[in-house]
Amino acid sequence: MTTVSIPAGWPATEDEARAVQDELRASVVLDEPGPPPGTGHVTGVDVAYDDERDVVVAAAVVLDAASLDVLAEATAVGRISFPYVPGLLAFREIPTVLAALDALPCAPGLVVCDGYGLAHPRRFGLASHLGVLTGLPTIGVAKNPFTFTYAEPAAARGSAAPLLAGDDEVGRALRTRAGVKPVFVSVGHRVSLDNACAHTLALAPEFRLPETTRRADALCRRALEEALREASQGISGTMPGTPQETPQESATRH
Repeated sequence: MTTVSIPAGWPATEDEARAVQDELRASVVLDEPGPPPGTGHVTGVDVAYDDERDVVVAAAVVLDAASLDVLAEATAVGRISFPYVPGLLAFREIPTVLAALDALPCAPGLVVCDGYGLAHPRRFGLASHLGVLTGLPTIGVAKNPFTFTYAEPAAARGSAAPLLAGDDEVGRALRTRAGVKPVFVSVGHRVSLDNACAHTLALAPEFRLPETTRRADALCRRALEEALREASQGISGTMPGTPQETPQESATRH
């Protein structure tokens, strides 16, 4: 498991974090279709927290997009890098998620985040933030619609309805299982919304959530339990030390 320090210069206030979002949002690419569903690699990322101990663990799990077999996985543990503020959750997660992606032995391909891309009050959720920093195609598949409105899609699997901010479509409510609550898909970076929905359906042949999210969620929970257990036993090297900036961490800053 990779250990991660909070990057030097990481935003410490809400104003600083929003300024970073405003700066990086202009770099989001919305005019590329993205990789075809069912081809290449697709990677799920997720995080687990222990706020009491100030610990966050990120997991990245690479699947074969055609078979959904696991090809590789990696985890990273770090200190929580930002307080809990709705709309700024990416600043709690990005350093450890980047470290987990960097630790993978193969190219991640499309990255699927358990969260939002354009379906975000500032149109720059975790999926967009991660996509801009890495250059990878990214999408967000969330469990709830955040602050946005939608009409209930038809009951059949594959039915969808626009996720709306006023008159603007920022994502879609997508039914991945017949008669089950939809998921909420939005573009992160370098993928079209149609393609993001097609990927989500391909990744969810049986359950409501895509396999990328299910696998990454299970892995990061196990990794958090392991990190806390080893820390309680006094095993050195399992928790981040004094914050210091590395070249990789410097590259994550604006």
